[in-house]
Amino acid sequence: MKPRILVIEDERHIAEGLKINLELAGYDVTVAVNGKVGIQKWEEVKPQLILLDIMMPELDGHGVLERVRRKDSKIPILILSAKNASVDKVKAFHGGVDDYLGKPFSVEELLLRVERLLLRASWNKEENGVSELYEFGPHRIDFSLFKATTPDGMIDLTEQEAKILRFFFTHPHKALTRAELLEEGWGYAEDINTRTLDNFMVRFRKYFESDPKKPKYFCSVRGVGYIFDPEGKGR
Repeated sequence: MKPRILVIEDERHIAEGLKINLELAGYDVTVAVNGKVGIQKWEEVKPQLILLDIMMPELDGHGVLERVRRKDSKIPILILSAKNASVDKVKAFHGGVDDYLGKPFSVEELLLRVERLLLRASWNKEENGVSELYEFGPHRIDFSLFKATTPDGMIDLTEQEAKILRFFFTHPHKALTRAELLEEGWGYAEDINTRTLDNFMVRFRKYFESDPKKPKYFCSVRGVGYIFDPEGKGR
């Protein structure tokens, strides 16, 4: 069965272009012309991936993201938007998006990101039913439920967040390069020009650091990437 993708995009020529290219790549594609219709289609079609524009009438992309994440913290969501300012990306990642691709973009890069998001999602489904717990500091991660328990409450993790956290946890005290993290999380063969990883780190620090501006668990390594310190001693 072909993987089902829902495209929520109000610009018809872009939506049609996405539909054609994705169908040629072997996907079953449904298009919604605005956010309100997008929510209806999401409930009807039950897609395995959502491609989401931000600037739309009726209900914008942030509103769609919020409604979807209330009911489903796991479905991969890729935002496609002309709003490429850092503040827009950070807002989207805080809302639970898995990846963010700025317009204009190449079809090749879009298909790569779609393929990797769907692949990661399938891997996590294969691991379903296995209780995998990890604790550090006052935090506890349950990978089987995609939940994190922190002093501030329970957090629903996306599949992409869980994938990157798992990679950090299996490599404690090791400085992981941006290229390694991008390859593990998104399947990129090289450190392409993307702020996706940095936005995920902002999110992790918000979740798990008592002072996100002075991280002790998820620390930056200048000129390299990031390091996870389970003891929380910082750098």
